[in-house]
Amino acid sequence: MEWRELGVTGINVPVVGLGARRPFDVYGKEGQTARRSLVDLALREGVTFFETSPVFGESERILGSSLTGRRKRVIVATNVTAGDVHLVHDQIDRSLRLFEDRIDVFLAESLPVWTEFQPVFQRMKSDRSLSVSGVTCERESDYPELARLMRERAVDVIQVPYNPIEEEAARVILPLAAELGIGVIVMRPFLEGELLLAQPRDVDLRRLRRFGVRSWPQAVLKWTLSDPRVSVAAPATRKAQHLSENAACGVAPWLGRAERALVTELAIAVGR
Repeated sequence: MEWRELGVTGINVPVVGLGARRPFDVYGKEGQTARRSLVDLALREGVTFFETSPVFGESERILGSSLTGRRKRVIVATNVTAGDVHLVHDQIDRSLRLFEDRIDVFLAESLPVWTEFQPVFQRMKSDRSLSVSGVTCERESDYPELARLMRERAVDVIQVPYNPIEEEAARVILPLAAELGIGVIVMRPFLEGELLLAQPRDVDLRRLRRFGVRSWPQAVLKWTLSDPRVSVAAPATRKAQHLSENAACGVAPWLGRAERALVTELAIAVGR
C-alpha cells in the first residue's frame, strides 16, 4: 500500500481507506462481529484510514468498538453536522468518547458548519484532542468559497468528490491544494455506486491489465488514486472481497494520462 502525506499536517495516510458510515450502521452481536472481522481484514491489507460520521446511527460506535486495542494503529476521520451549538458539542464529546479521546481528522459537513464551529476546532487542537480539521464540500457551486478558505489557510484538509464523471475539483481545487499543502480526502470515488451499475466489456479493460486492474471498480478507483494530489480515497463497503479489491488499487504503477482518459471515456459510455 502506498502512503501519502495528508498535506502538511504531518500525518501520513494509505491511499486507500475504508468508508465506514452506512456499512457500519448495524445492530446486534452478529453485525458487530462481522464489522470487527472487516476491520481485521482492512488492517491486514494496509487500510488504516477509516472515515465515519455520527449521522449514520451506530456507525461511530461500531467502528470504535471494532478498533478496541488498536486505536493507535489507525487514522480516524469523522464529521460535525449542522445543528444547535449544544448538539454539536454533544456530537464531539460522543465521538471523542468512542475513539479513546482522540480524533485524527474532524470535518465540518459543509461550509456553513465550518464557519460556525471553526473556533471549536481550534480549541480542540489546543487541548490536543484533535490533530487536523477541515471541511467537506460536495457542490461545485461552493468551490469559490472553498478556495477562499484554502487561500486563507483556514483548513488543513478538504473532502471533495472526485471520479471519472465528477472531475470538477481538478480544475481549481486540487491544484490549489497541491500548491498550499492541503490534504485531499476523496468522497464518492464510485459516485455512490452509480458508476458501477453498468460495466464495460472485459476487452475494453485489457489496456489496464499492466496497472494491476482486473475489474471495472478497480479501474474507476485507480483513476482517482493515480492523481498524486489525492491523499486518500475511502470507498464504503461491507464486503471483504470488495475491500481486498479496493486495497489492491493502492500500489503503483499508476495510470497515465492516456489510461485515465480511457477510463473517463468508458465511464461516460456505460452511463448512457
